[in-house]
Amino acid sequence: MLTRRDFFRGAGAVTAAVTAASVSKVAMAALPEPVIQTKAETMPPLTPASGRPYNPVVTLNGWTLPWRMNQGVKEFHLVAEPVVREMSPGFRAHLWGYNGQSPGPTIEVVEGDRVRMFVTNKLPEHTSIHWHGQRLPNGMDGVAGLNQKAIQPGKTMVYEFVARRPGTFMYHPHADEMTQMAMGMMGSWVTHPKGKHPLIDEVDRDFVFLLNAYDVDPGSYTPKIMTMMDFNLWSWNSRIFPGIDPLVVRKNDKVRIRIGNLTMTNHPIHLHGHEFLVTGTDGGPTPRSTRWPEVTTDVAVGQMRQVDFLADEEGDWAFHCHKSHHTMNAMGHDVPTMIGIDHRGVVKQITNLLPDYMVMAERGMADMTEMEMPLPDNTEPMMGGHGPFGSVEMGGMFSIVKVRKDQKPGDYKDPGWYQHPQGTVAFEWTGPLADPARFQAEGGLSMPAKKLPMKNVEVQVRKPAGHGGRKQ
Repeated sequence: MLTRRDFFRGAGAVTAAVTAASVSKVAMAALPEPVIQTKAETMPPLTPASGRPYNPVVTLNGWTLPWRMNQGVKEFHLVAEPVVREMSPGFRAHLWGYNGQSPGPTIEVVEGDRVRMFVTNKLPEHTSIHWHGQRLPNGMDGVAGLNQKAIQPGKTMVYEFVARRPGTFMYHPHADEMTQMAMGMMGSWVTHPKGKHPLIDEVDRDFVFLLNAYDVDPGSYTPKIMTMMDFNLWSWNSRIFPGIDPLVVRKNDKVRIRIGNLTMTNHPIHLHGHEFLVTGTDGGPTPRSTRWPEVTTDVAVGQMRQVDFLADEEGDWAFHCHKSHHTMNAMGHDVPTMIGIDHRGVVKQITNLLPDYMVMAERGMADMTEMEMPLPDNTEPMMGGHGPFGSVEMGGMFSIVKVRKDQKPGDYKDPGWYQHPQGTVAFEWTGPLADPARFQAEGGLSMPAKKLPMKNVEVQVRKPAGHGGRKQ
């Protein structure tokens, strides 16, 4: 079993007191010590060392927040603060988040737990936290001005409630939402059932992540907060492909993936090679009579979707948003369509004046993955990621579910690329082409017309009487 100390060592987490001068150190001494995480890798699950037992989740490119038990109450400490998030290796964004990360750490509790949340504000403006989807007292719902006074900079406020029902939820500000959510302030919340539940199956692996989007100009670091739809970075837990970790599972594992959407549009999430059931929403588990096999489920704005599947097909299976412009990174917008246009003459003249000029999208966008075009500092290529057969030509909301028969239970380490059995990879055909099959009946009619005897028919036209007309 992982102890709290083992978790800190394996995750690279650092415990640190809040250092803002405006926060009272005397007051902070009585609070749970805030745990700060700065690594962007997927951290191991946090096996509970106190409280009710449960099967912990794995947060994709994230981690679970430790707690302390205080007279039967689970106490957590969230710190709202500016953070630097590595969205992919070498590409960083200046965001706002919690405890050193954006999104903040996942909070895991058990149905019936008494929960106390300390929230310290280290932002330059006031904030609050809304516990999205929770049943709780109205004064704990977190809407600044309506249910509570906003948390001022340097202050700490406390939320107390009982985790009344199992499910997958979120937390995010309900103060200056346009700015704070656009800057990355959000996190996942999982409430596990306290015992065997008729609608919640036990699973071997349980993943969770949030969908989020940013508008960060190439070469810059800070998102534009006034953007409504034209985002250029579509991310999972504020990571973009190829920076999104794979979801590693053992063959024949029962797998659960929990997905929350805090972007400004819907996302049809698609899994290759398997079928899944939608087994839960932020309203709770779905009735069994409403479930059917799917390979794509749409996650609308402000929704959670929980999907379960049996990982019974080995391989490296793509897992992504099916909106194609959500699987590319910055610089993918406002590129004109140049397909089929012969630029050779004009390019020769332009390069005489601008030697570094190059044609874009003359044959499609795949060439972009092969160009060694210089990019502004702190800019991720539009499409990237290399697999065993070449460029994957993807970005944004894309990852891989890696299913392996020899993956050990509880082992989440990347096993590398799948070794395909001989004869199971698509190959180039170099032999003679067979004669095409011919349709027996031209026209392709499914119901041939009945042939009728033809005879001449004389058509006479009569105009109506009146209105100045006369019979013909």
